[in-house]
Amino acid sequence: MTQLSTLEKLAILADAAKYDASCASSGTTRRDSRSGKGIGSTEGMGICHAYAPDGRCISLLKVLLTNHCIFDCHYCINRKSSNVRRARFSPQEVADLTMTFYRRNYIEGLFLSSGIIKSSSHTMELLIETARILREEHEFRGYIHLKTIPEADPDLVRRAGLHADRVSINVELPTVAGLTRLAPDKSAPRIEGAMDLMAGAIVEGRDARRRFRHAPRYAPAGQSTQMIVGADAASDADIITRSSGLYGRFGLRRVYYSAFSPIPDASAVLPLKRPPLLREHRLYQSDWLMRFYGYGLDDVRAATGPGGMLPLDIDPKLAFALKFRDRFPVDVNRAPREALLRVPGLGVRAVAAILSARRQRRLDLADLARLTVSLTKVRPFIIAADWRPVVLADRADLRAVVAPRRGEQLELFA
Repeated sequence: MTQLSTLEKLAILADAAKYDASCASSGTTRRDSRSGKGIGSTEGMGICHAYAPDGRCISLLKVLLTNHCIFDCHYCINRKSSNVRRARFSPQEVADLTMTFYRRNYIEGLFLSSGIIKSSSHTMELLIETARILREEHEFRGYIHLKTIPEADPDLVRRAGLHADRVSINVELPTVAGLTRLAPDKSAPRIEGAMDLMAGAIVEGRDARRRFRHAPRYAPAGQSTQMIVGADAASDADIITRSSGLYGRFGLRRVYYSAFSPIPDASAVLPLKRPPLLREHRLYQSDWLMRFYGYGLDDVRAATGPGGMLPLDIDPKLAFALKFRDRFPVDVNRAPREALLRVPGLGVRAVAAILSARRQRRLDLADLARLTVSLTKVRPFIIAADWRPVVLADRADLRAVVAPRRGEQLELFA
């Protein structure tokens, strides 16, 4: 067997990692090595892979420890029965690569996942050892995201948070039926058990930090998960319901959605075509509504159409507004923040600007034009000092007015 070079292994294992969408750095703590202690920081700028909440670009080396796997998940290109080219890094090799890339200012952190070799616990030990080498031997203070293996020993799952900023455990598919059919080696109760264990450990770690100043940080950026969209028959309503439950039960920082992508030598049980990428985008928008706009699960589900699917031609917020026209128009000079956040075209920042500006004067359309990106979508749903859409609110073609087809522009005042 030909021995692969480090660059050849990196090419294989970095490419194999591209299917994992849960690679993000939001929520990382601000470590700084300018004091002279330790190496690395998450403060600088580099190659753009992810963004923190404050807008900082955080570049990550995204790689698998190995793409060998004893599991045979139908949707995975690295499954046991796949004939892809295989490679494997040792923990020391990944740690050395990370440090080399960091010193060349290519990256500021590491996202590490792996196929399953020998056993789940054995693989989990290797992932943890990689992070340990970086933290303890290299004193690396950059960002580390570890993909945790739910089938591993619970003590190992818990240990991952001692070295990683963020941990993630993928639920893989939205429904238990889909997981049973497409990932027969995985168990939904086992996955949720590991997520519950991690959620409890994160809460305990935060409590310890409040009580003891020198208590170690434990997964300060929390945990996330990912589910594949379009590989099974789950509707958008099913996916939204599942996500809402995961947020509520496990305190997740993010649920990531990954549109199923056909793979070489695919299993016969998989669909032949990938779902529209726009479907993935609509799911992220619905997720945003629940996390930042005060929408409940029933509100977002109400925005779905036939078969529980979100419309692709308009966003979920507009779909909700069109379905519940009796709740509009909203008076921008008097309505509470919760009502303003329901107005299509008004984002969180725009609403904050409106609330601030209206303390000084009554707002008219000219004021709103300065505070929003576009009035086209906003006008039919608001009342301003010089505007009241009495006729527009009842127009049968309102959907076409606020969301015309590409290349088509309708007259709002016709």
